[in-house]
Amino acid sequence: MREGLRGLTTRGKSFLACAVTVFLAALMFGEKDLLRVAVLIGLLPLLAAWYVGRTRYKLACTRSLVPTRTPVGASARVVLRLQNLSALPTGTMLLEDRLPYALGSRPRLVLERLGRRQASSVAYSVRADIRGRYEIGPLVVRLTDPYGLCELARAFPSVDKLTVTPTVVPLPSIRLAGEYTGSGDSRARSVAVHGEDDAATREYRHGDDLRRVHWRSTARVGELMVRREEQPWESRATLILDVRKGAHRGEGPTASFEWAVSAVASIAVHLCEAGYRLRLVTDGADIDAGESDGDTAILDHLAEVKTLARVDLGRVAERLRHRSDGGLVIAVMGLLSPGDAELVAGLRGPNATAVAFLVDSTTWLTLPAPARTDADNARAAAALRLLRSNWRVIGAAHGDKLPTLWPRAARGSQGFAWRAAMAETVTRGGTR
Repeated sequence: MREGLRGLTTRGKSFLACAVTVFLAALMFGEKDLLRVAVLIGLLPLLAAWYVGRTRYKLACTRSLVPTRTPVGASARVVLRLQNLSALPTGTMLLEDRLPYALGSRPRLVLERLGRRQASSVAYSVRADIRGRYEIGPLVVRLTDPYGLCELARAFPSVDKLTVTPTVVPLPSIRLAGEYTGSGDSRARSVAVHGEDDAATREYRHGDDLRRVHWRSTARVGELMVRREEQPWESRATLILDVRKGAHRGEGPTASFEWAVSAVASIAVHLCEAGYRLRLVTDGADIDAGESDGDTAILDHLAEVKTLARVDLGRVAERLRHRSDGGLVIAVMGLLSPGDAELVAGLRGPNATAVAFLVDSTTWLTLPAPARTDADNARAAAALRLLRSNWRVIGAAHGDKLPTLWPRAARGSQGFAWRAAMAETVTRGGTR
C-alpha cells in the first residue's frame, strides 16, 4: 500500500487534494452530503493505490531473442512474455525495454489487462548497423489502474545479449595450394620404430589428458610434456588480423579496420564451409575454431574486436612460432613500416602458403600529392619485402570488394614484372 501511495499520478494526487478540500468545506458548512462526496473522492485514489500495489509483485517476465546472433544490418526479433501470477486482474501495462543507442530507440509497448493466471506476449524488432555485443534490458513495466490514478514501475533484472557479427560476403571458390597439414599436434613418429623414449612430445596444455604425460621428457625438459597424437591430414588455415590502431584510418563503420574485420570474417566463413580447421591470431587473442562450433567462436570474437594503441607484432610472431599449425597463413594487415614488414615476412613457415592482404588505409583519407606519393612508396616497399619472402601479396584500397580480390590469392608467383615495377617505384622514391 505504501508503494502504491508513492506511485500516485498527478490525477490521483489531485483527487486526494480535492477530497481534503471538500472534507474541510463539509466541516465548515455542516453538510453531510459534501462529507460523503469527500469520502468517495478520497477512496478512489486509495483503492487504486491498493489495487496497483497488490498487482505489482505478482508478475513474471521472460525475454527471448530470435536469433541471438545476427550479422550487421540484419534484424532480430525480441519476444516479451508476461504472466500474471496473482488472483486479481491487472490494469493496462506500458512496457519499456532498455536498449543501447546502436539498436535504436527504446520500444514502448502497451499490453492490455491480464486476467488471473493469464499470460500474454508482445514482440518488437531491433537492428544494428555496427557490430558488437549488446545488452537488451532490463524491462520496465509500468502498471496503472483503469482511471490512471496510480502508476508503478517495476524493473525486471534479467538482461539478454545480442551478438552482431561483422558483415560476411560470399567469396568465389578457388584452389589454394599447400593448405594441407596434419590435424594432430604434428606428424608424429611411430613409437614402434623409434621406441617410447623417442616419442614426439610437446608442452602440456590445459585440458590435455594426464594419461598422455611423457615423464621422461618432463624430467629432461623441466616442464610437463605430453605425447603428440597422430591424426589424419586435413586442411588448416591460420588467420591474422592487424589490430594496431596506428595501422588503420577512418572512423565508425566505414573505417579501414572495419573493412579488415569484415574481410577476416568472410574468409573464415568461406574456409570453414570448405572444410578448413581455422585459427585466428591477433595481438590479444588466439582462437581455435573447433569442429563442433565451426566459425562461431571466431565470429563472436570479431564482433567485439577493437584496435589497440599498443600492439607488438613480435608477440604475434612468437605466438605463431610457439605453436605452428602449418597449412595456410592469411594475414589482413594495415600500414606496415619496414620493421613491421620484416616481422610479418617471418610469419611464413617453411614450405607454407602465405597470403597477405595489405589494406592501404591511407586511401580512406584525402592526402595531398606529396603525401600520397610517400604513402604509395611505403606500401610498395612493404609489399616487396613480403614478396621476397614468398608471400602472395594482394593490395586493398578504399572501395575495393573482397570477392574481386579473393581470386588473386590462388596465384602462386605473382610475376617478376610486378616485383621489378615495385622495386623501381621504391628506388625512385628513395632518390627524389
